[in-house]
Amino acid sequence: MDLRGKVAVVTGAASGLGLATCKGLRVAGATVVGFDLDQRKLDDVLGPDITGIAVDVANESSVQAAIDAVVSLHGGVHVAVNCAGVLGPCKTISKGQLFPLDLWNRVLAVNLTGTFNVIRHAALAMTRNEPAATGERGVIVNTSSGAARAGQMGQAAYSASKAGVIGMTLPIARDLAEYGVRVVSIAPGLFESGMSAGMPAKVSDGLIEKMLFPRRMGNADEFAALVRHVIENAYLNAMTIDIDCGTR
Repeated sequence: MDLRGKVAVVTGAASGLGLATCKGLRVAGATVVGFDLDQRKLDDVLGPDITGIAVDVANESSVQAAIDAVVSLHGGVHVAVNCAGVLGPCKTISKGQLFPLDLWNRVLAVNLTGTFNVIRHAALAMTRNEPAATGERGVIVNTSSGAARAGQMGQAAYSASKAGVIGMTLPIARDLAEYGVRVVSIAPGLFESGMSAGMPAKVSDGLIEKMLFPRRMGNADEFAALVRHVIENAYLNAMTIDIDCGTR
């Protein structure tokens, strides 16, 4: 898909991978709308060329209202990139206490249900687009994680949610193929972000030691560049791409 003149929505847009993706897609010529919980932060970081809308991805009415607003303002949705996520670190049993079920439910609600919530509303809008000469109407890019396959201590909920993103990629791509909508997920390894900033140095250093080359954390612009490539490469569909410098 040629991003010039297309409309893209990006969740988790106020920081990290989502913010870099917003800026990368705007540079590529897309009209970009960023979704995040914090309207003030969106206004502060997105700049004048990118619209921000306060959205709770786990709330159906919030997502539906935001997608409807994008269609009303810009005439449609061609790209949806799901970067919203929470970590929720907690051991299954810690000092005699159980992993709180409300924390489990919140992590799954944002990372997995929230991703699907955005997918379905964005996909419905995409089905109403006029197809390109190739038949393509839209592209959906989701964010999984290396933790989906190799989670660390305390990441039971996070790993489960990100494994769910991988698991639903193929069936959703099959569901949407008839409409000319592609679905691809990206599984980043250790990236410089708000999430990694809270990781103990012992853990992050141990992961970096397992990397090949370059032996460092990824940066958000590298993730954003891969998102752009997925959108522009029409033969990428129904798959999860690792971007982790061999950390697995």
